[in-house]
Amino acid sequence: MPNRLATSTSPYLLQHADNPVDWWEWGEEAFAEARRRDVPVLLSVGYAACHWCHVMAHESFEDEEVAAALNAGFVAVKVDREERPDVDAVYMAATTALTGHGGWPMTCLLTPDGAPFWAGTYLPRDGFVQLLGAAGATWRHDRDRLLEGSERIVSALRQTEGGATRGSPLTDEDLAAAVRTLATGYDQQWGGFGGAPKFPPSMVLAFLLRHHGRTGDPAALGMARDTCEAMARSGIYDQVGGGFARYAVDRAWVVPHFEKMLYDNALLLGVYADLWRADPGARPWAERVVRETVDWLLREMWTEQEAFASSLDADTEGVEGLTYVWTPEQLRHALGDDDGARAAELLRVTATGTFEHGASTLQLREDPADPAWWAGVRERLDLHRTLRPQPGRDDKVVTAWNGLLVSSLAHAGWLLEEPEWVDVAARCARFLLGTHVVDGRLRRTSRDGVVGAALGVAEDHGNLVDGLLALHRATGDASWLSEAGSLLDAAVGLFGRADGGFAATGHDAERLVLDPRPEGDNAEPGGASALALALVRHGAQAAHAGHLDAAATALEGIATTARQAPRFAGWALVAAEELAAGPLLVTLSADGGDQGAATSGTAPTTLAETARHTPVGTLVVDGDPGTPALEGRRSATVCRGTVCDLPVVHPSELSIRG
Repeated sequence: MPNRLATSTSPYLLQHADNPVDWWEWGEEAFAEARRRDVPVLLSVGYAACHWCHVMAHESFEDEEVAAALNAGFVAVKVDREERPDVDAVYMAATTALTGHGGWPMTCLLTPDGAPFWAGTYLPRDGFVQLLGAAGATWRHDRDRLLEGSERIVSALRQTEGGATRGSPLTDEDLAAAVRTLATGYDQQWGGFGGAPKFPPSMVLAFLLRHHGRTGDPAALGMARDTCEAMARSGIYDQVGGGFARYAVDRAWVVPHFEKMLYDNALLLGVYADLWRADPGARPWAERVVRETVDWLLREMWTEQEAFASSLDADTEGVEGLTYVWTPEQLRHALGDDDGARAAELLRVTATGTFEHGASTLQLREDPADPAWWAGVRERLDLHRTLRPQPGRDDKVVTAWNGLLVSSLAHAGWLLEEPEWVDVAARCARFLLGTHVVDGRLRRTSRDGVVGAALGVAEDHGNLVDGLLALHRATGDASWLSEAGSLLDAAVGLFGRADGGFAATGHDAERLVLDPRPEGDNAEPGGASALALALVRHGAQAAHAGHLDAAATALEGIATTARQAPRFAGWALVAAEELAAGPLLVTLSADGGDQGAATSGTAPTTLAETARHTPVGTLVVDGDPGTPALEGRRSATVCRGTVCDLPVVHPSELSIRG
């Protein structure tokens, strides 16, 4: 029979609804049951697209013997980390402190008060059974030792709750030094930073492009461009269907971990759009990635509620990558002998394989000699692939991730003159504002139009505000700016701290055994960084000097991390770069003809076209009703911080000072 998870709004929890384990959702009821029974809590945290979460589920949680031991000696609590990032952050801090590493599935043993006394990640069945037996026996016969251990763990973690020491404001030299620090860990051969496994460094790339836009630093542009090209031509990018996998298991980006996450693709969409803006030489393949990624998002991630699903699974029918990999024989079967052999050579599909069991991921290490032929082959492979079993989709809507995509989609739609993309972003934003705001309070998730109970955290507010601000820039519609301002004011009240920084969770949120730490960025923007960037952009677009000052103060709380470990402060560095640039804001009038003098070559001939090629990091409001037309012609005004130039009408007069 289905267990308590059967009524959940989380697809991850629903994956466990038929387990013989007597699962509880996170909440006071579960801990009250543990106190009533006088047993520990087994906390299992994961997410729907996680390969090793599936493995542990099949080995242990679907096993009757394991479930019987778990049910007899513990209260078992299952958490979707994407639905409750606060719970995940607290116990991941404990796991990392105790084991030296983190990851999912995360397995923790807690007292009935929520204090951890053991933490780890994936455990094979036999090891899991041994853990349950040993922990249960110790709880019954030597409990004082466990409780003393949990007290030491919590005490040690509480000493670090304040996070990194507040630093002085980030200077231009600090931003240049961050580029130099990143260069020391840069992979000159394959792009990216560090070794295997290698994650797309999306926020760091966004920072590098802005640093180049402000300073002209060729090293910053080179690291960003070469990393983007290496990923775009590799196995981590889906050469047939579009979109990026979560990470590569090797330095050369050949073999991905096949799950596709919305937040990765939202961030990378923005990066490739800005690379198109920054580097004419990269423009053809950067635009290809943007268009293919948007096509994938609209085809596979768009939901009936007019928002975007969270992820596609790493596994198909229990086999990782089954949908995506090919053998030479499979290519011949799909394309015929000649085209199959030609495609295998182009896509690096070998007889020995680059993945498992003789199969290969698809790489496009060089442009095809015949683009029309490749377009036809890609279409045929895509059609053939749709006949294969498909990975599962986690169709819950996460506010923060949809906010990121609204921002990138609106921005890319404006840059590449695709108004339909901007319209899709607006429809998504309207769904979030209409469904995810309940009694004035933003919620974290929904599924099938039903909003979840979890309150929105700091990054939900910051990222959604950023998406609304991008819509204001792309359309000139002041209602988006008004909505962004209201939501941002609410966020400052909910998450603001006395020192000017931001907490990860709201003042009205459930109190956990530890407070989640908001400093730094990892796979997605941290809450403090997200709110700081929202303050920078709203301060510029709404001419709100107080928000610019608040952004600078908030960034001081992340400054130490940005100086010492810039790879983990990418979004904060984006905010700092835009703040250091002014921020730079260009407003184009809503009225008037936009016609410049005819020019030769490829020089922009209109104000709008010129604005699309301003340095990355320049905010452009296209169609601002507050910017007047001049003599019947469209005008543009450039502001840097709180100082604005006189309006101009000719493209050659629209100059951006560095």
